[in-house]
Amino acid sequence: MSERKVLNKYYPPDFDPSKIPKLKLPKDRQYVVRLMAPFNMRCKTCGEYIYKGKKFNARKETVQTEMYLGLPIFRFYIKCTRCLAEITFKTDPENTDYTMEHGATRNFQAEKLLEEEEKRVQKEREEEELNNPMKVLENRTKDSKLEMEVLENLQELKELNQRQANVDFESMLKQYKDYEEERKRRELEEDETEMKAMLEQAQSRRFLEDSDSDEEAAQVPSRSVPKMKPTDILQEDTEPQSKKLKTESWERSVGKLNSKSQLAGLVTVKKQAPGSTTANGVGKQTTLRSSDAGSWSSSLPAVTQPPPAVPGSSLSLLGAYSDSEDSTSD
Repeated sequence: MSERKVLNKYYPPDFDPSKIPKLKLPKDRQYVVRLMAPFNMRCKTCGEYIYKGKKFNARKETVQTEMYLGLPIFRFYIKCTRCLAEITFKTDPENTDYTMEHGATRNFQAEKLLEEEEKRVQKEREEEELNNPMKVLENRTKDSKLEMEVLENLQELKELNQRQANVDFESMLKQYKDYEEERKRRELEEDETEMKAMLEQAQSRRFLEDSDSDEEAAQVPSRSVPKMKPTDILQEDTEPQSKKLKTESWERSVGKLNSKSQLAGLVTVKKQAPGSTTANGVGKQTTLRSSDAGSWSSSLPAVTQPPPAVPGSSLSLLGAYSDSEDSTSD
């Protein structure tokens, strides 16, 4: 399988490169390259600012009349982004920078020129000192004199400021003492207020605890000792104790009977003829009177009438039901 990206080419044995015709191109021909603006500039035509790093499709050419130490110098042509005016600049290998030719002005050019001037002066001075030792001594004396003058001027300015300031140290100390006293007084007031708040909180808690204990003490005897009414003694005398106990046990186990019971409609009272009841009662009385034996009269229970029926109660209806007596009489 052949290689996709071929790096080596095939040269036949009879290949002669001198026979290949050379392409004649002009030396000042231009190439289209993609570059970024090397510095901040402003267009002279419309005043548009072009910042450093703006990308352009520029035309590049070699400057024929200029060269630095055998290095060629290149010129670039770009267009303004607003008015499409042509701007040109070229390389500066001597200073490792670019120089503006026409069409725009370089920003911060004055600062750059000042730095270049300082570098030039420093270089000339070093060259002079290298060849003339007396020049070195003169330069040192000049530097020492300049330094002394700067220190004297600085001291004069300090003294002038102190005269104009008129600082009163006594008043400063007094203000500081007043400030310290005020701070201490505020701290004492804050401590007092905090103590008062804590005392009030403790007193309120104690008052609440005391009130709760008083309420509990008042509630305990009221629950333990029931209130007596003056008529309770008479009720105890009239009602037998056994009956009370029975009713209380019944109410605890079953509950109180309502006046309107749900079972009231299930039990029906058998209607009796008035003649039969009277006949039965008379017959019983005659039988009891004819017997003379005292034992029989004492042993037989007395005939009592059933209690009156209360409407709405199931137990009252059961008590009034007399089906057993009719069955015995028949």
